[in-house]
Amino acid sequence: MNTDDISDLKAEFDKFVREECNIDPEQQNEHENQDLGDPADEEPVPGFVDDLTDKLLAPAKCGVYLSRLDIKRVAEAIDESLPIKERKKMLKMMFRHTTKRQYLRDAFDEFSRHMNGRVLIYQELSEAFPASAYIFDANIAKVKKTQKLFDQIVNDYEEIEPTSDPMMI
Repeated sequence: MNTDDISDLKAEFDKFVREECNIDPEQQNEHENQDLGDPADEEPVPGFVDDLTDKLLAPAKCGVYLSRLDIKRVAEAIDESLPIKERKKMLKMMFRHTTKRQYLRDAFDEFSRHMNGRVLIYQELSEAFPASAYIFDANIAKVKKTQKLFDQIVNDYEEIEPTSDPMMI
């Protein structure tokens, strides 16, 4: 291979990167900070949400990766409309105004349905690749443990009844 060909290729690639891939610094800052300053982020959330996000958003803890699209699909299945943002913010928005145990049950059932779909994939892969089955089995066990956490949260949740006096507790 000729070294002139490589240097020409490198020069052409650098030109392409400069012209097509660089973003205006002002546009880049806008894009990076689009979720900052949202007043909804400052609203309080129920206590279980922080524990839930820590466990549900970490594949090492829950056994599956739930993408932003997965969270959006869960929200749509329970007739909730969520904008696509960071996963943690999406979960907080989903559970921010939770007042009914049935809402939690519906949301967690939908999360379980998505997670069970991943379990089926894990089972197929462990059958196809028996030497790696222990990895998939560990993830399946994590999924089952997370689903038990869902049941515990629902059972421990105390419903909040709306009153005419918002200061009455």
